[in-house]
Amino acid sequence: MQRLSRSGRSPRRGLRLFFRIALITAVLGICAIGGTLIYLANTPLPTADSDRNSRLVDVNGETIATFSSGAKNRISVKLDQIAPDLIHATLAVEDRNFYNHIGFDIKGMGRAVLVNIEHLGTVQGASTLTQQLARNLYLSHERTWTRKAKEAMYTAQLEMKYSKDEILQMYLNEVYYGHGAYGVEAASEMYFGKPAKALTLGESAMLAGIPKGPTYYSPYNSMKNAKDRQRIVLKTMVETGAITQQQADDAYAQLLNFKSPSQRTTGDDAPFFRDYVRNIVVNQLGIDESLLEHGGLTIYSTLDMEAQKAAETAVTEGTHGTPDLQAALVSIDPRNGYIKAFVGGTNYTQNQYNHVLAKTRQPGSSFKPIMYLTALSSRKMTEASMFNSEPTMFHYDGNRKTYSPRNFGEKYLGEIDMRQAIAASDNIYAVNTILTVGANHVIDMARRMGIDSPMEPVPSLALGTSPVSPFEMASAFAVISNQGRSVKPTAIVKITDSSGDVLYENTPVPQEQIVEPAAAYVMTHLMESVFDTGGTGNRVSAVMKRPVAGKTGTTHTDAWLVGFTPELSTAVWVGYDKGKILETAESRKAAPIFAQFTEKALEKVPPKIFPIPDGVVSVYVDPQTGKLATTGCSQNQRLEVFIKGTEPSEYCSAHGGKGTPAPTEAKDGQSKDSSWWGDLKRWWMNK
Repeated sequence: MQRLSRSGRSPRRGLRLFFRIALITAVLGICAIGGTLIYLANTPLPTADSDRNSRLVDVNGETIATFSSGAKNRISVKLDQIAPDLIHATLAVEDRNFYNHIGFDIKGMGRAVLVNIEHLGTVQGASTLTQQLARNLYLSHERTWTRKAKEAMYTAQLEMKYSKDEILQMYLNEVYYGHGAYGVEAASEMYFGKPAKALTLGESAMLAGIPKGPTYYSPYNSMKNAKDRQRIVLKTMVETGAITQQQADDAYAQLLNFKSPSQRTTGDDAPFFRDYVRNIVVNQLGIDESLLEHGGLTIYSTLDMEAQKAAETAVTEGTHGTPDLQAALVSIDPRNGYIKAFVGGTNYTQNQYNHVLAKTRQPGSSFKPIMYLTALSSRKMTEASMFNSEPTMFHYDGNRKTYSPRNFGEKYLGEIDMRQAIAASDNIYAVNTILTVGANHVIDMARRMGIDSPMEPVPSLALGTSPVSPFEMASAFAVISNQGRSVKPTAIVKITDSSGDVLYENTPVPQEQIVEPAAAYVMTHLMESVFDTGGTGNRVSAVMKRPVAGKTGTTHTDAWLVGFTPELSTAVWVGYDKGKILETAESRKAAPIFAQFTEKALEKVPPKIFPIPDGVVSVYVDPQTGKLATTGCSQNQRLEVFIKGTEPSEYCSAHGGKGTPAPTEAKDGQSKDSSWWGDLKRWWMNK
């Protein structure tokens, strides 16, 4: 007798119903798959669109460079015109199961998932060569489900319509190898000056490793990274049985003869800035490099091409006639951190090394304003603080160590104040200052102002012996110009894809008050004296037609001028790559470059006086004593500004006479100078 369930149905009938539904579902699924395959087989692939240029535009929206040049270096070849070692190397490192899958490597996907789970990140990918080809030919590289679905569809179509050898040939002629070279033939000619058919095993392994990161693994950019990648390629070739371990070892040890990178040309404007932006996009923002190459992105930058052209002209003219002499210039708007000009060297075609970012150069005396700002903001010193400029042996570290600095040309000025020390770049005063303030406090100030290069807390730090980059110096001085507020250098405003959708948009970081505005203004006021009579920048004062503050710096191998106006903070460095000692004439080239650039970049901007914040007072002082001037000091007295509460309270007694009126809140007053803006500010203060 058949048993019934509580619902009154036979279990056997329910089982038959289940299998019937499953069978119908399977048939429908097979029909759907069959219909999809028939549709894909009879639907033509879209027109290949691998030439969608990604553009870099300036602050006015004008294109200044492309990341995938329309005039690409591309030479198509047949599969039998490519060295077998290069084919085997590419398959081993990119898709070792290429000839055994149908466009999708299921085992590879599973293996990649396990590896990524083990490392808690995206360590290994699983895209086949066919998937990569479909993406490069027909799609952008956006990470959306729609794009992934289209990629799967085009991958299946490629596998249906072409043989494996045809797909491999298309891939090897399409893949990007960096520096504008698309395809193995163009890459082989660019890197080695030979056709792809003539490549050795070592050269093949080197080339096969580049597409994973054309900038990072380029031997022109980093030989270490390229050799590390070559070792991985050779290892995978051994694992797949393409070569023996001995062949891999011999290939890795082979000395490769690369074609000189100086033979490469670029038609882009601002190539050093373009490379800097590329690094940010790929390594900081995490945008896939292939998307940057093929995706038709628009990168809106902060660069001002008028300022850029002024910078390039100033660098070219400033170093003309001096072979191998290098220079760098970077200029930042201190009000918002926007990078306005960026020149990393004298000739990009001959030397792609970006000196703007090189943290290998001693700033010399151009570092001193950071130390003096520390002294002013700590109240341990004022601009009226006096030290004796004379040969001195300093004792430090519990009197266990000594340091004996010298002034340039053995020139010593006797008793001087901070303004005189800055103008004359006096080293004795500087070391007295750092021992008074404390080197660690100076380092802390430098860190907060944007310098992250290593710095040693020793007395010589006052003279700029710890190497920094021009980029860091321009950033730090921008803080002073910005009334003591932090400045985050910014190169990219936003990035949009080929459809105009925003992939990235810069979010301004709230500015932090690094030092009080009054301290930043007093420091600015003191640095203006560098361009006055007797200052180390005086030789370019006739060129400057606007208020400007700055500081020179000179070592045996480096010449600097770092300075600012209310609109631009600019660092200029001049020197040789191999540390060659600068001759006297060469050591004086930074200041003219700075002056020429600043005036040209701002020629359409009316001159502006540095705004004076609250908390600043002006008094007449006697520069010989640092005390309040009396009527007897009439020949020597100087109008000086102080952070309110730090101004001298004692009158000078060296010259007799009576005291002058009490200090007043400064409006737009600064020390006496011979410039027209000095006269204007004194008139404004006294009106």
